[in-house]
Amino acid sequence: MTSAIHRCPKCGAYFNPPRDATSECPHCGIWFHKWAPEPVAFEEIRVDEAGVQEPVAAVDPITFYGRLAGIAFVAIWGIQLAALDYRVGEMGGSFMHNILLPIHEAGHVFFMPLGEFMAILGGSLFQVALPLGIGIAFLWKQREPFGAAMMLWWAGASLLDLSPYIWDSLNPQLTLLGGHTGADGGPHDWIYLLGRLGILHRAHGWGVVVHHLGVLVMAAAIAWAGWYCWRTWREREKA
Repeated sequence: MTSAIHRCPKCGAYFNPPRDATSECPHCGIWFHKWAPEPVAFEEIRVDEAGVQEPVAAVDPITFYGRLAGIAFVAIWGIQLAALDYRVGEMGGSFMHNILLPIHEAGHVFFMPLGEFMAILGGSLFQVALPLGIGIAFLWKQREPFGAAMMLWWAGASLLDLSPYIWDSLNPQLTLLGGHTGADGGPHDWIYLLGRLGILHRAHGWGVVVHHLGVLVMAAAIAWAGWYCWRTWREREKA
């Protein structure tokens, strides 16, 4: 144990001379005594090419393997979601849809002051923008790429959730929240939105694009999270 901090336990920045355990990291902004319940322990001392001794922080196996388990979980779940047939709205029966539905409805309320078009677009926009906003906060404020990658995956899943709704607007068949279909004359976000934009006849094409984009975003998020875990492990191995 040591009362001096040679390396930030969060961002990995190396300090020479070491910083006090009650001080703040100048790189990522964490307070060392708040980040860890006790001073950071070091497994060994590494000597770099310039002959400077650099303490190597111990790897937290619970965090590392927990992240790997998280990647496996969202990868399997993502494959299941991607396999759902967006042309018949199978996504509507998924657990993910139940998570996203209240977020979607909240978006209508939040965007209501911006007028009718934005109020209707707000539901779809908010269910994608919310995880992206949280991901930006993870990356910018917390310097936490893994958390940002998980939020990016969530945004991709949100796009998958929207694709059946967009596809359905050309020939409405889905039963919506009020128990009606768009063919009944009830409110259907994407009939209104694509109609206002003059591209309702291309609804199926847009549905396909949004579905495929969602799959790509989820795959990119999983690759990002995997790369980050691999990089942190390789850095420890090089030590």
